[in-house]
Amino acid sequence: MVGAMNSAPHSLSPVPSAEVDAVVIGRNEGARLVACLASLQGQVRRVVYVDSGSTDGSVQAARAAGAEVVALDMTLPFTAARARNAGLARLSGGGFVQLLDGDCELQPGWIGAALRAFADHPRAVVVCGRRRERHPGASVWNRLCDREWNTPVGQATACGGDALIRLPALQAVGGYREDLIAGEEPELCLRLRRAGGEVWRIDEEMTLHDAAMTRISQWWQRSRRAGHAFAEGAALHGRGPERHWVAETRRALVWGIGVPLAAALAGLFHPAGWLILLAWPLQAARLAWRWRAEGRTGAETAIFTVLGKLPEGLGVLGYWVNRLRGRRRGLIEYK
Repeated sequence: MVGAMNSAPHSLSPVPSAEVDAVVIGRNEGARLVACLASLQGQVRRVVYVDSGSTDGSVQAARAAGAEVVALDMTLPFTAARARNAGLARLSGGGFVQLLDGDCELQPGWIGAALRAFADHPRAVVVCGRRRERHPGASVWNRLCDREWNTPVGQATACGGDALIRLPALQAVGGYREDLIAGEEPELCLRLRRAGGEVWRIDEEMTLHDAAMTRISQWWQRSRRAGHAFAEGAALHGRGPERHWVAETRRALVWGIGVPLAAALAGLFHPAGWLILLAWPLQAARLAWRWRAEGRTGAETAIFTVLGKLPEGLGVLGYWVNRLRGRRRGLIEYK
């Protein structure tokens, strides 16, 4: 659905007060979807729910909540980008669309706060706020997610899955790139910015998210998916002036692949070669010192940032192996 990019800035219209619709995507979210749809009541005009093969009654629950339901064609490979585009195809007009995942709840007052931000920043095409984890204390991996969502306030380069977006600007760049299995939101924001728009992160509560990560295998899969997204994003746009995800890809390869490979090769010649692996705890200690004001969370983030380079590096390699073989990687799920 991605169309040709327009290098000229968009002509941005004034902010209307009522033209806000929502697109929600989900599969087997159960009670989380019910809470998600309830949180939209009174904040948006219309809700389109795109279901990707639920078997838990999500479709019936969405209809009961007054949402328009779109059943995604599951004979084609699933991506969240394709699901979002299917919902966006039902919308028209010059207003706004709130994108939301089915495991999230919109915070009261968010739409009004975001619309005020659009009025304050006439060139804005995307406004996002603070996404929080619903249960950050449930696991270290949930806490890491909560910290990850706490992005800097101000003009930004990207948003996540939850954001309020000007619908005409989104349509003008062709929507989400449907073949991306991850990283579709930053890629979209890059094209929107190239078209003359701005992305803003405001200091307002936006959504509650339920990552439900309680096992290290989930964290591993999510990190591997991130590595895949880094590699594909860099392959698509890394040569542009933004150097999209080039640094992230390089760090994944250096720390996740280069360090253990160098240690293994050096260890073949002398046992002391394995000391190269000390680079990992030394890097973790350096990051922990940088984030020492965050206490326990800073230390946890430092440790898992370094350890996460292993699955990220494997994700990068996996992307390139599949690309060289002419294959498309299927979805990397962590739930």
